[in-house]
Amino acid sequence: MGKPYSIDLRERVQAEITCGQSRRAAARRYDVSASFAVKLADRVSRTGSTEPARQGRPPGGGKLAPYLTVLLEWVGAEPDITMPELATKLKAEKAVTAHPASLSRALLKTGLSFKKNTAGLGGRTRGRTSGA
Repeated sequence: MGKPYSIDLRERVQAEITCGQSRRAAARRYDVSASFAVKLADRVSRTGSTEPARQGRPPGGGKLAPYLTVLLEWVGAEPDITMPELATKLKAEKAVTAHPASLSRALLKTGLSFKKNTAGLGGRTRGRTSGA
């Protein structure tokens, strides 16, 4: 993700606009895009601040955070449950749709890991393969 323009530059561009220059003229003077000047002026009119908006994902644990204790209980009760089975159970009992990969990431963040046996293979038996 790119870095936002400095507060100093933002304030200078906004000062030009406030003094009566057009947004595009202020952008040309400070060698920034017209889009930046337009969006900056809009942001100042909405919030009163030249501070850039927060970048990245919003803070928080996501939609699975409230269900982590329940998920951990289910995995504790049935350690060899698969992620698709866990997703189905979550949908049926809590009416929350989650992709199996999302469930896996959430459980890994709690410290749960998939243990392997001494042969280096997954601890669970593999599903049947279609073969001749």
